[in-house]
This record gives sequence, C-alpha cells and structure tokens, in this order.
Amino acid sequence: QVQLVESGGGSVQAEGSLTLSCAVSGDRASSLYMAWYRQPPGNERQVVAQINGYDTTYYADFVKGRFTISRDNNKNALILRMDNLKPGDTASYYCAANPMWVPQPAAVSEYKYWGQGTQVTVSS
Repeated sequence: QVQLVESGGGSVQAEGSLTLSCAVSGDRASSLYMAWYRQPPGNERQVVAQINGYDTTYYADFVKGRFTISRDNNKNALILRMDNLKPGDTASYYCAANPMWVPQPAAVSEYKYWGQGTQVTVSS
C-alpha cells in the first residue's frame, strides 16, 4: 500500500516562493506516475503538474514557467517548486500517485493514491 504525506505548505506574499514535498512509502517514487493537484476554496480539484515515466512532465497553463515538478529519489519524494506565487494560487495542494500509466493531463480518477493535502496561502 502506497502512502503519501505532503509537507511544505504555508503562507507567503505574492511573488514569493514555496517548495512542497510529498514523502512516498510503500513503493519507489521513481517507479510511480505522480502528480500535484490543487483545490481552491469552493472549487473542484484541478491538476497542477504531472511526471510520468522517463520523467515526462505536464504543467497546467496557469503554472507554466512558475512551477517545477521533480522527483528526489534519494528521499523517495515528489517535489513541487513554486516561484512567483500569486493570490490565485491559494489552495490545498495534494500529491497523487498511480502504479500504472496515466494520461497527461489526467483526471482525478486516474490516480489511485492520494495524500491528505497541504495548505498554500498567497497574500497580495
């Protein structure tokens, strides 16, 4: 059973940066298809970034050029580096994983395992 635990959320001013981490247990992060999603208040969960086999990445248009998804194989973790944050980035951020191929972009239902989420708040 794969377990995912997010950390690194917090409050930051606009144009600031945060780095989210998702610790993986029960499997190797390098062998999983993984993603970051976010859910703004009162809205549906939406894909932010994905990383598939051979480290193929996908980014939602609203984060392109600002966010970077990567794996830290030494720590068995998924990373999301967020730069130039905007108030519109305020949301709960979730780590997701699946043992098999998922499309890019992927619907929420494509991922089998989810973390509990970490809150990111960006003030103007």
